[in-house]
Amino acid sequence: MTGSRPPRSPLDALRPAAFGADPAGERMARIRRSPHFADGVFTNPAGAARPSSRSMLAFLPTYFRKEERVRRAPAHAVPVHPTTVADLAVPAASGLRLTWMGHSSVLAEIDGGRVLFDPVWSERCSPFAFAGPRRLHPVPVPLAETGPLDAVVISHDHYDHLDMPTVRALARTGAAFVVPLGVGAHLEHWGVPSDRITELDWHESTRIGTLTFTATPARHFCGRALRNTQHTLWASWVVAGPEHRIFHSGDTGYFPGFADIGTEFGPFDATMVQIGAYSEFWPDIHMTPEEGVRAHADLQRGAPEVGVLLPIHWGTFNLAPHPWAEPAECTMFAAHAAGAAAVIPRPGQPFEPAVGLPLEPWWRDVARLPVHGWAVWPPVSAAQLELAADR
Repeated sequence: MTGSRPPRSPLDALRPAAFGADPAGERMARIRRSPHFADGVFTNPAGAARPSSRSMLAFLPTYFRKEERVRRAPAHAVPVHPTTVADLAVPAASGLRLTWMGHSSVLAEIDGGRVLFDPVWSERCSPFAFAGPRRLHPVPVPLAETGPLDAVVISHDHYDHLDMPTVRALARTGAAFVVPLGVGAHLEHWGVPSDRITELDWHESTRIGTLTFTATPARHFCGRALRNTQHTLWASWVVAGPEHRIFHSGDTGYFPGFADIGTEFGPFDATMVQIGAYSEFWPDIHMTPEEGVRAHADLQRGAPEVGVLLPIHWGTFNLAPHPWAEPAECTMFAAHAAGAAAVIPRPGQPFEPAVGLPLEPWWRDVARLPVHGWAVWPPVSAAQLELAADR
């Protein structure tokens, strides 16, 4: 969908290209027709609020305190898996292979199609090359070596999910872009042809090859520039092929809608669920590891043992006050207690859920030792703990 550009002002020349563009014309008219757009902004499905200026001001002293910065980063180099072009060129034997590239970037090879979620290959998730959160590990695979892509899927327009240099590089590949309403304005501004952009509202679907892409609700917010108009939508995504179904949460707080998504589209062969960058300062818009496991169970229609949970949105950028390894550690223990199969591969390590899961706690080798040391591995279920206490 195309939209006429808004009238330019003298200040537009000073606007960084990475800020993107505001929706206008028919694109903006379509946004206004959305049932999820009210009083001039997109709204959340369960009354979630974006972080307030007061909560962010309270967070900043913690974020910049030296001792806090140390615990939020790995102590040693993160072991990136040496995946090669040849590795990714071999078709997945089971029809489904996932490669977590770090943060929320995942290459999904599903039923012969190749989908790249939220690709961020830049050194910083920021509008500026000289400032902003910097990568804590190298990019596992050069973007040009990920192979041909059928679709690039974007969850929302925050810098750690929508990266201008990466989009510009992918615009030259011929891949289609599937994005929430309004996000196409950014893509067109950066050179993606309008006929390769599909914008969807929640509950809308499109088909590319044999794959069906459906935008599903999430509880979050949007914005890239100094003036955040809330005119672009955020979404989670369901991708279904002839044999497999997968789910990508994007960024979201926990809400009852996960059960609705599971009822309509689940269960899934794999769920990619946000479990990092949580904080008491913004409880509505990011999930804790325990909430992420609960979301996985909802998506699997109350059967967490079905499919596999791939935790995302952790390990690559320092965005929250929790210790660097805490999301991985807590997710594995919460998943074990719930009876869910969770897998935390090294960045760049391909795996097929039906073939075998990498289960080594590699993050412990590079993280700072917690004050009370590491818990027993493999994680012990709540029932096992109760039995041990009785003895």
